[in-house]
Amino acid sequence: MKTKNVSSVWGYLTFFSMVMAMVLVLSGSIVLAQKLIDLNGASQKELESIKGVGPATAKKIVAGRPYKSADELSKAGLSAKQVEAIKPFVTVGSAAPAPAEPPKATAKPATPPETPKAAKPAVSKAPKEAATPPAKGMVWVNLKSKVYHVEGDRYYGKTKSGGWMTEDEAIKKGYRKSKQETKTQK
Repeated sequence: MKTKNVSSVWGYLTFFSMVMAMVLVLSGSIVLAQKLIDLNGASQKELESIKGVGPATAKKIVAGRPYKSADELSKAGLSAKQVEAIKPFVTVGSAAPAPAEPPKATAKPATPPETPKAAKPAVSKAPKEAATPPAKGMVWVNLKSKVYHVEGDRYYGKTKSGGWMTEDEAIKKGYRKSKQETKTQK
């Protein structure tokens, strides 16, 4: 009689294990079946539907377009942890703004390039001492306040959220010059 009980217990355990395995497989399929969101084509609302992406992060993602891979989200100011959390839910397709860039690239070779690829500012934490510009004539752009600082300015290369670009690029992107007097003006 004990052998029958033991075999029926094993039967129930086997059945329960199979049911649990099916539930786990199906729940994984549901996650995989979710529609991936295109970083280059999604609206801000669509980006906000991703777990962990709020209005501020969605704006950063939209502002940093176009992307070639999800790893480039860091150029939009997202932390490595945020990028890793978002990766499973996004894809990178071709962007509408991308075709507009090649004409700019053909126009630039007519004039000698002043800087090596300063199109997008590199976001960096503020060092205690001023950061050194990658090329002469660059301005330091504070990404949060939309103000740029020239060489000799008190905050040149020192703000927490900032990056390097040419003065012309800063003006084209809507940044304004600092009202701070430089050391040479005093």
